Amino acid sequence: MFKQSLAAALVAVSLAACGSVTRGTTELIAFTSEPPGAAVATTTNRYCATTPCSLDVPRSEEFDVTFTKPGFQPQTVPVRTKLAGAGAAGFAGNVLAGGVIGMGVDAYTGAAMDHTPNPVAVTLVPDALPSAERTRRRRGRPGV
Repeated sequence: MFKQSLAAALVAVSLAACGSVTRGTTELIAFTSEPPGAAVATTTNRYCATTPCSLDVPRSEEFDVTFTKPGFQPQTVPVRTKLAGAGAAGFAGNVLAGGVIGMGVDAYTGAAMDHTPNPVAVTLVPDALPSAERTRRRRGRPGV
């Protein structure tokens, strides 16, 4: 009976230090654009209709995000993962508490990771013709 109680206590301590428990396996990422109102699409098939918006993304997931808005050039930003300070502490807590299982869970779920950049912010560039071309078109002359 004592051995079972001790084993249960060790598992509980291991999980308490586990980043999956303390930080979760997903992260809320904010997307903003200037001007606002851009559509957001990721290479992992996640979407926002208009900025500003947020998506709940698995911590282990890396992706590229593209902002589009009529009248503006599309802009793509890579979003990657990095070991987070709080995630590293949880991961280290697994080591101190003897939580090999917790370390495996954190590594698999990415619970020790954060996304960068977060928030993802872009300034969209207008689709504009070069000034010489715009002048020719206003005067009705064909381009050279």
